[in-house]
Amino acid sequence: MALIIAGERSGVGKTTITLSILAFLAQQKNKIVQGFKVGPDYIDPMFHTAITGRSCRNLDSVLTSPDYVRSCFALHSSSADYVVVEGVMGLFDGVKLYSETDYASTAHVARLLAIPVLLVLDCSRLSGSIAAIAHGFKTLDPRITIAGVVLNRVASDRHLELLEDALNNIKMPILGVIRRHSEITIPDRHLGLIPTAELPAITQVFNKLAHIAKTAFNWDKLLPLLRATTDNPQMYGRRGNRPNNQQPTINKPLKIAIARDRAFNFYYQDNLDILRQLGAELSFWSPLTAKSLPPDVAGFYFGGGFPEMFAEELAANKPVREQLKQSIVQNIPVYAECGGLMYLCDRLIDLESKIWDMVGFIPTTATMTSRLTLGYRQAFPLNSSSLIPTSSNSPTFIWGHEFHRSELTTIPSQPLWQIKGCNSQSKMAIEGWQIKNVHASYVHLHFGKTKFLLKRWLDGCRDYKNQLA
Repeated sequence: MALIIAGERSGVGKTTITLSILAFLAQQKNKIVQGFKVGPDYIDPMFHTAITGRSCRNLDSVLTSPDYVRSCFALHSSSADYVVVEGVMGLFDGVKLYSETDYASTAHVARLLAIPVLLVLDCSRLSGSIAAIAHGFKTLDPRITIAGVVLNRVASDRHLELLEDALNNIKMPILGVIRRHSEITIPDRHLGLIPTAELPAITQVFNKLAHIAKTAFNWDKLLPLLRATTDNPQMYGRRGNRPNNQQPTINKPLKIAIARDRAFNFYYQDNLDILRQLGAELSFWSPLTAKSLPPDVAGFYFGGGFPEMFAEELAANKPVREQLKQSIVQNIPVYAECGGLMYLCDRLIDLESKIWDMVGFIPTTATMTSRLTLGYRQAFPLNSSSLIPTSSNSPTFIWGHEFHRSELTTIPSQPLWQIKGCNSQSKMAIEGWQIKNVHASYVHLHFGKTKFLLKRWLDGCRDYKNQLA
C-alpha cells in the first residue's frame, strides 16, 4: 500500500508533516523510500529528493493524463519499501475539467491510485468542532478512504483531550499529534519554500523533523499503510504504457546542456529521463559560476527558478552571457521556461528595482511585480518553434502551467501561442518567443504525454550538429 498526505486546506502544515515522515523513514536501515508530489510543484519535490536520495515524481493528471499518473506511480513505487505521496492544497481542491469537479486534486489522485488518505488538520482555535470538519471530509466522497488524521498545532494536553473526545465520537483514528511548539519553519519567499540548494543547514532540519516524527506518530498503525505492495490491481495493473523505462532511440548521444544551479532548478525529473530515453547525454552546468559554456553541446535547456534572486551574479558572468548569445545567433537550439526566458532577455529588474544585464537575445525586459501569475494553461500554438509544430496533425493545444511574479515589457511580434486558463471565462492572451532556434515561454511543460515534442527538439539539435560537421 501507500499513503497520500492531504490537508484540509493550504497552510495547515501538510508539507512539514510529509517531510517529517519521509525523514523518519529515510533513517530506517536498508529501506528505500519513494516520494511523490501531486500537482505541478517543483520545490517540494526537491525536499523529498534531498531527504530520500531518490528522485521525487510529480503526479499531475492535467499536465499528463490519468493513465500516466497510474503508470508513473506504479513504476517508481515498485522498487521502494515505503511510499509517501504529498498532496496539493486542500484535499478536494482541483479544477472543473472533463467529468470531474475536482480534477487533478489530491482526492482525484487518491481515487486514481486507490490509496488511502492521511488528513492533516489545523487544530489551532478549534476543539469539539474538529469532529464536524473530519466527518465532512470522511463522508463527502465515499470513493475516498480516510485512514486517519494528524492533529497539527495542538496547544496543550487539555486541548488534545478535547480533540480526542470529539474525534472518538465519529470513530476517526488519530495517527499523529504535532504540538504547536514542535513546529519547524522552513524559510520561504515569493514563490514558496526556498529550494534546498540554498539551505546549507538543511540536514540539521531533516534530523529535527525525524526526531519529532519519532514520537509524534503512531508508527504501529502508520508503517503498514506506508509499505509498498503490489497487491492493488488498480495501482499496479496498468503497466502497458510505463513511463521512463524505454531504451534510447538514438544510437549516438547528443550532448544537451542543462542549466542547473541556485538560479535555475525547476525541472521535472521525468522530463530529464525522457531526454535520456531519446538519446540525449545531459551536461549539467551553472550560468552563475561557469567560466565558459559546456563544450560540444547540441542544445541548451534552461528551466525555471529564481534568476531574480541571483541577477547580480548572472549579470557579473559577462563572458558566459556573451558566449551564449553568440551561440544562439549561430542557431543553436534553446528551450527556455520561465526563469530561463527571463535570463535570455535584455535586462532583468529585480525585487528592489535594480536593473541587471542578462543575455540580451530576446528584445524585452523582465520586471518583477507584486502580482502572482499562477495556474494551468491551455497553450494553442500560433507559430512553429524548435519545439512546437503547427502542422495539421499537431495537437490543438498543449497543457502547461504558469507560476511567476514577473512580466515582460514587450509583446512578441510572432508569439508562440495563445494561452487560456482552465476557467471557461478565462481570456486568451498571447505569449512566448520564437526567434531563430529559441523557444522561450513562461509556460512550464511536462513531456510525459508529449514526448514527440522533445523528439522534434532533439532532431533540431542533431541537425544543428550535422551542419557544424
